[in-house]
Amino acid sequence: MSQNFQPPTPAPSPYAEAPAPAPAPAYSSPGLGVLAAVVAAIAAAAVYGWIISATDHQIGYAAVGVGALVGFAAGKAGGRSPALPPVAALLALAAVFAGQLFAIVLIFAGKLQVSAFDILGQGASPLMEVWKEAADPLTFVFLAIGGYAAFQISRKTAT
Repeated sequence: MSQNFQPPTPAPSPYAEAPAPAPAPAYSSPGLGVLAAVVAAIAAAAVYGWIISATDHQIGYAAVGVGALVGFAAGKAGGRSPALPPVAALLALAAVFAGQLFAIVLIFAGKLQVSAFDILGQGASPLMEVWKEAADPLTFVFLAIGGYAAFQISRKTAT
């Protein structure tokens, strides 16, 4: 027998399995991801501010929730764009900060028996002064927690 002998190839069977379909490519829509993250940040800031004003305390899990919501929205709507995790982190930082400011508005509106719009009509400068006076190291920890959660979750939930 010769070393170059090739065995015959079998005929294809009519019962053979079809080849597996190729995996769907991961889509990326950064604009949609940013839009979804902005909407989530606005909603999360309002809820976070209400929680702070209702409990009269900042709650770490709520800051994580703000970041998680913003990151989840960015990752699911935007896909695997590498720009989305940092954008989600910045939006979560802004949402936690806005929630803290909104809590100040709600607290003062309740104490002064006026509407929140009356407090907001005074401008941002008095709110910033109150925030600066009330800020402690834990305030900045909550900002960092929200940003970190948004970054990680947007990375992990991107489809």
